[in-house]
Amino acid sequence: MSGSWWLILLAGGSGSRMHAPVNKVFLPLRGKAVLRRSAEAFAGRVAGIVTVCRPQEEETVRELLAGLRVPELRYASGGETRQASVRAGLDALPGECTHVLIHDGARCLVDAETIDNVMEAALRQGSAVPCVPVTDTIRDVEGKLLEREQLRAMQTPQGFSRALIAEAHRAAAAEGFIGTDDAALTARLGHAVTLVPGSRRNLKITTPEDLIMAEAFLREQGPAFRIGHGYDVHRLVPERRLILCGVDIPHSLGLLGHSDADVALHALMDAMLGACALGDIGQHFPDSDPAYRGISSVLLLEKVKDLLQQEGWGVVNADVTIAAQKPKLLPYIPAMRQRIADALGLPVGQISVKATTTEHLGFEGEEKGISATAVALVQRL
Repeated sequence: MSGSWWLILLAGGSGSRMHAPVNKVFLPLRGKAVLRRSAEAFAGRVAGIVTVCRPQEEETVRELLAGLRVPELRYASGGETRQASVRAGLDALPGECTHVLIHDGARCLVDAETIDNVMEAALRQGSAVPCVPVTDTIRDVEGKLLEREQLRAMQTPQGFSRALIAEAHRAAAAEGFIGTDDAALTARLGHAVTLVPGSRRNLKITTPEDLIMAEAFLREQGPAFRIGHGYDVHRLVPERRLILCGVDIPHSLGLLGHSDADVALHALMDAMLGACALGDIGQHFPDSDPAYRGISSVLLLEKVKDLLQQEGWGVVNADVTIAAQKPKLLPYIPAMRQRIADALGLPVGQISVKATTTEHLGFEGEEKGISATAVALVQRL
């Protein structure tokens, strides 16, 4: 896809028709905010996002979009109308931007095919809008029947060359014209708008019923649960701290490793990543990177949790087993469970840690090392 594409994401709505106490784009949908879902759909497709929101809500928006895999995030203050908000977003675009997508933050189920259709058509024709056929019988307020075969329901994202949409907004502002969408402004310039297939799932969250439908669509995306298994082992050596599940254990030997060598948390992280088919900790935190030298594995566990959430998954429960001949770990298990629970944001009752010996068999029994296995259940958010 050529051109330098940016997204203007409109997040200045309210919760009035939703009967919600907050902006509807802040509402959770299967554990993830509507706005976050909308923004994630464009990751990997745009060079940056300008999110247009109310000034008093910018801090909340920044928190919701933190860690988004987009090269650059910018913010602009919304206007009194949708059109004014888009104009503010256009003013915030960088100079190198050549093409623009404009999307309602409340359309959180937009799919990759719809986005790509819009971008490809806009590159060829200068503008493109996704739409779906109207299926209801439509009459105007005077009772005149409208031919539904000639009607289409417009959606977003709407795509434009930057020069075209900027000119359309300048002309509308000069003439005091308020359009129902951005395509209407370009049409006033005499520029034909290319219609591309949209999706009926690309609904705009406006009422409580919309949330119910959106949840139903998300449930169809695949299995709601997955299970992962992890295993790790580290050598015991003198003059190293022994840290297990984030807890410092008094002992004459410690585990050798690039980080703090917390073998139990390493197994747990691999179980979490494995459940989501996201590789292993060696891929994400290589021992060749000095940034991870001596780092706490609790911090890495929090990073893995965040990575899972970005991919739409959350941990339901975890079970860790540590195999060590010495020291006796039973007194430290409550603290271990709590440390993991705190890092994952879960109740301690959903975290299990067990310790066992190998009856003096193997490298664990000979006190040459400690191994750990873990199982994690994750749920689609």
